[in-house]
Amino acid sequence: MTNKHVGVMLMTYGSPATLDDIPAYITNVYGGREPSEEVLTEFRRRYDLIGGSPLIRITRDQAQALEEELNASSTDGTTYHVTAGMRFSPPFVADMVPETAAGAQSLVGIIMSPQYSPIIMSGYIKTLTQAYEHLHQDGLELKISTDWHLQPFFLDAVAERVKQALERFPADQRAEVPVLLTAHSMPKRVIENEPDYINHLKETAAEIAKRADLASDRWMFCYQSAGHTPEEWLKPDFADVMPELKEAGKQQVLIAPVQFLADHLEILYDIEVGAREQAEEHGIQFARIESLNTSPLFIKALAAVVKDTLAQ
Repeated sequence: MTNKHVGVMLMTYGSPATLDDIPAYITNVYGGREPSEEVLTEFRRRYDLIGGSPLIRITRDQAQALEEELNASSTDGTTYHVTAGMRFSPPFVADMVPETAAGAQSLVGIIMSPQYSPIIMSGYIKTLTQAYEHLHQDGLELKISTDWHLQPFFLDAVAERVKQALERFPADQRAEVPVLLTAHSMPKRVIENEPDYINHLKETAAEIAKRADLASDRWMFCYQSAGHTPEEWLKPDFADVMPELKEAGKQQVLIAPVQFLADHLEILYDIEVGAREQAEEHGIQFARIESLNTSPLFIKALAAVVKDTLAQ
């Protein structure tokens, strides 16, 4: 169909706009339960330390870049408008639907996680579907992305960041730098019900390592950002890996997330502050890859995901 208009929404977690917004944000994350003062104090400390999360701004920048990419590459007269919607903070997904869908024949929701988990990501689908139904907009079809963990441009974009980061090490040392490909840890009980999600994370890591020309003994997959709860979380955490690297005589480490698509708390605090401290405690020089953010290759990946989702 020619001369079609498509509304696209990039959907992600969200973040507090200011330190004063942290209680409302954490309450939303907790499903309406108010967090303890201890939790709030710790989150205030972390957000204050990193100067606030840039996630919402970056997701809007990604949306703008994606809109330009989709419209520039359109060959059949289809036009695109791309917005950003958050799950736990303004601008909320539901509030962005009327603008995103205005004048459109298709509404496409892109969950900003390459690896799809029905349990973890069902909230995005429920929220977007309900908002779509409330529109009562005749002739508007809804499509929502699921798994795209092996999308070639996405894999190439992360591999490109890995190569760029390794180039910053001295030439006589970079071939020996171990690379930790990380993903957000989960409570073990969640994943026992959904092994495919973890397999997809590991497949992503293996494919990125291949494209970045990393030998099998040069890289490993591990977890980060485990929650502060007594239950068992997935291992190994990168905190567990640092002493092992030291024992193996390694003097440097490069951390490369395979799941996070923009700078936010889990990058700027958990990695940049937490992982750096853990590495330096063991005398290891620390580095991380630059986040994807608006990498041109990554924007091409998102454009491909939009088109693949439309074609479902």
